[in-house]
Amino acid sequence: MTMPSAPSPLDTPARLRYAEKFGRVVLPEVSRTFAISIRFLPGTLGRAVLTAYLLCRIADTIEDDGHASPDRKRELLDQFLICLRDASVADGFPVAAADIQGDPAHVDLLRHTDLVCVLLRSLPERTRDRVMHWVGVMVHGMRKFVGLYPNGIRIQTVAEYREYCYYVAGTVGCMLTELWQLHGPGIGKPEFTKLWDKCQQFGQALQTVNILKDIAWDARHENSIYIPEHSLVAQGSGHATLLSPEHLDRNHAAVVDFIEMAWKDLDDALEYILMIPRRAIAIRAFCVLPLLFAYATLRDLTRTQAMLIEGGTVKITRAEVKSLMVAGLMALVSNVALRALVERVKDRRFAPFAAASA
Repeated sequence: MTMPSAPSPLDTPARLRYAEKFGRVVLPEVSRTFAISIRFLPGTLGRAVLTAYLLCRIADTIEDDGHASPDRKRELLDQFLICLRDASVADGFPVAAADIQGDPAHVDLLRHTDLVCVLLRSLPERTRDRVMHWVGVMVHGMRKFVGLYPNGIRIQTVAEYREYCYYVAGTVGCMLTELWQLHGPGIGKPEFTKLWDKCQQFGQALQTVNILKDIAWDARHENSIYIPEHSLVAQGSGHATLLSPEHLDRNHAAVVDFIEMAWKDLDDALEYILMIPRRAIAIRAFCVLPLLFAYATLRDLTRTQAMLIEGGTVKITRAEVKSLMVAGLMALVSNVALRALVERVKDRRFAPFAAASA
């Protein structure tokens, strides 16, 4: 079991209220999609998932800093883990990590690590333990890859790609599933056992879609390439020519294999959601929206090469996002309806409500 998080004399009710307010305000700045989904989770479960997500984003901000040295990143990741169990270290972490650079919203979150740790310490002991455990596994994985690739991540093999996705996303699926068991209605041991079989795929599926849509952005702005070198070389390309117009078709041939992998993982993620008891409607709502967005994004990824072109982006329309939110929530209580909706989204853009209101 993870060592308990010691309270701080500064953990007053007023500070906790301020920490909660900060978490809710900063969340849409670092992830609009997640901010939409988490609104469905009530009480302690909602606070636990919010806290866990913000902690993961802080670790990710350290890993993504293109200016910090690998040794500095590892030092801060180690110190960040201490923050989870030592309030005094957490309170001093914003100053200790003042040199970290990156997206302004993400850096602002890191500058308030102390407040996120206030939220962590407010959680029930068992819930806090599970959050600390899985954030710890994620951070140790990040630390490993920072050390492996000191000049920017350059994934070499499919096996290594899978390992990386496990650390940064599969762990999230594991953590959420344990939180569902602790706080979700109707999720006892039999339900948990079934969910556990596919919980890693639930997290990793969303990660793979994000990696695919951001290939060009990650290569240029994050100095990270996740499509394995071996896969590119097999098609007559490589990391050095990932964004080369002359190698576009070859690079796309390599990416197609990962698109197919993502389809399988998304289908496993759908089965995961369908196994969540209907009584746990809030958890279903939290899970189904990002899955629908991922299906729509992957559909578009299969029909373009834009993610392999400098400045290229793949992003579903706001109209489709809004329509999927409505349709997804309407279909929550019916597995048949959810399956039908997914099949529709796989085939073509889904925006009937937007069309009706136009």
